[in-house]
Amino acid sequence: MKRKNADGKTKLTKNQALVLKILTKASQPLGAYAILDKLRSHGFNAPLTVYRALEQLAGQGLVHKIESLNSWTTCCGDHHANSPVFEICNDCGNVTEQFDRELVKSLNSMSERSGFIPDRSIIEIHGRCDDCGTDAKWKVKI
Repeated sequence: MKRKNADGKTKLTKNQALVLKILTKASQPLGAYAILDKLRSHGFNAPLTVYRALEQLAGQGLVHKIESLNSWTTCCGDHHANSPVFEICNDCGNVTEQFDRELVKSLNSMSERSGFIPDRSIIEIHGRCDDCGTDAKWKVKI
């Protein structure tokens, strides 16, 4: 059975809606097994059920996988033409989703120059958030 998401546009299955609800309520990204544990009372017994829902939600642009943490978080908005940049705090675990069109243009230009054809890009920056790193202001030279 499909259901409408909060935006009224995206149709979700019952499992997708439950997984999205868990991620929406979470203060930090969650791994599939943490999601499974929270959904056992709803009849979820196998990780595959969670993984399927996550992949389908990602395909609809509603969630992102944080590759370096092997966890998932909700998407902050309608930006599907641009790849997000995730800032990940090593201390508190907070993840912030950012966008920079100039960065996306630079990445696309770099790929064009080298003849590389990307199918997706994932940019994750680890460090300290403003709350955790007030005593250690520094910049990484890239």
